[in-house]
Amino acid sequence: MSLPVILDCDPGHDDVFALWFGAGHPALDLRAVTTVGGNVPLEFTQYNARVALTVAGVLDVPVAAGASGPLERVLQTAEWIHGANGLGGPELPEPEVPLDARSATELMADTLLEASEPVAIVATGPITNVAVLLRDRPDLVGRIREVVWMGGSTERGNATPYAEFNALVDPEALDLVVRSGVPFTMVGLNVTHTALVTTEVRERVVALGSRTGAFGDELFEFFCRTNHEVFGMPEGPLHDPVAVAVLADPGCVRTVRTRLDIELAGTETAGATSVDFDGMLDREANADIAVGLDVPRFWDALELALTRLA
Repeated sequence: MSLPVILDCDPGHDDVFALWFGAGHPALDLRAVTTVGGNVPLEFTQYNARVALTVAGVLDVPVAAGASGPLERVLQTAEWIHGANGLGGPELPEPEVPLDARSATELMADTLLEASEPVAIVATGPITNVAVLLRDRPDLVGRIREVVWMGGSTERGNATPYAEFNALVDPEALDLVVRSGVPFTMVGLNVTHTALVTTEVRERVVALGSRTGAFGDELFEFFCRTNHEVFGMPEGPLHDPVAVAVLADPGCVRTVRTRLDIELAGTETAGATSVDFDGMLDREANADIAVGLDVPRFWDALELALTRLA
C-alpha cells in the first residue's frame, strides 16, 4: 500500500524532479501539491509546479499557492541558480493543471482530514506553509505522519557561509516546525551534494524516450551550467528529490537521531542548522538528520518513478 504524501515546494529545477519522484514512485500516493515563495516568487512557483505535473501527465493532483514570503522576513530568491522564471532552460508549456482556489494551508488541511491514515509532508523549499499549518491548525498535528524537509546542512551553507538557502529564507518557520513535536527529518547539503547529475545520469534520463525525460534533460542543462558558474560544480547536485527518497525507498538515505536547533539571531549565522551529534548541549534529540545516501540506489528509485510518467 502506498504512502499518502503532500509535497510542498518552490520549483526550481530540482523541485520538478521531486514532484516527478512523488507522482511516479509506486510507494507513494501524491495527494496534493502546495507552493511557496522561495527559489523565485510565488507567481512563478505555483505556475512551475503546474507545468511540471502537466509535462508528466499528472493532471489529477490539486495544486495550491501558499505563502508569498517568510513569516517575519523579506523574501530572498535564487534566480542566480534557477533563472528569472525558476525553470530556466526549456520552453514552458501552458499548464493543464488548474490552480486550486484554496490556499496551501486549506488544501493541506482538507487533504489531512480526508485521509484515512496520517499523511507525510515533504517540503523542498522554505518551510513557511507547513509552519502556518501547524500554527493555525494545531488540531491537525496528529494527522501528520511526519515532515521530511530538504534544507539545512551539518556542515557549511550555500547561501551564506553557514546557512543553506531554504533555511536562510525563513528560519523562524523552520524553528516553529522543529519545535512543534511533529516527527521531523532534515535532508541537508551534506547528503544532497552527493546526488550529482553526472553524464551517466543525464544519459539515463534521455534514454527514457519520454516527454518527461526530454524536458528533464533541458532542465539539467541549465541547472548544471549555473551550478558550475556559481559553485564550480559542473555536475549539479539534485537536492530536493533526496527528501522524497526518504519516504519512497527508506533504505536509500541513512539518518541519525539527534538534536537540531535553528539559529535565528546571528549576524553571520542566521539560518544555520545546529546539529548536535555529540550531545554537547545536553538537549533531548528532536530530529532525524540525513547523514548518508546510497547514490546508485537513489538514481534507480528516481528512474523507476520517471518511467511511470508521460
